[in-house]
Amino acid sequence: MGKLTVLALRAVLVALLAGSVFVQTVMAVLLAVDVQDSALSGRLVPILTIVVLGVVAVQVVLVCVWRLVTMVRRGTVFSLAAFRHVHRMIGAFLAASLLVFALGVVLAPGEAVAPGVVLLLGGAALAVFGVALVVLVLRMLLAQAVARDVEASRMRAELAEVI
Repeated sequence: MGKLTVLALRAVLVALLAGSVFVQTVMAVLLAVDVQDSALSGRLVPILTIVVLGVVAVQVVLVCVWRLVTMVRRGTVFSLAAFRHVHRMIGAFLAASLLVFALGVVLAPGEAVAPGVVLLLGGAALAVFGVALVVLVLRMLLAQAVARDVEASRMRAELAEVI
């Protein structure tokens, strides 16, 4: 991975992390004020909890991507240490999927939110779950690459002994 690519990706990750902190602090307060004055005022705490936890899940993914990019830059991504970050990403995507689904459940009762919005949230939860499955497939590819790297190292060591 080139230096310019790493730099661009890190700039995007920093911008997204800064934006997520802004959402957790400023936007959550503004959301609380808006929900208090609406028909959803009785569901304020669950809605805010889901939003804040959803942003935390996004932040976990961003930090894990940052660490994996660092490992790629150092040439250590094909190691067992990379799996820790990939597992955290999968867990964060699964949590985010459950949180989006939970938001749909919280918003569904009554007529404050249109049924189409609840249906869209269900679709979004399914899409986020799909992303978790894609990352799981990529984890399997990483496992194969690590196994091949270990095998190549073993074969090089055997060849060095023969020579």
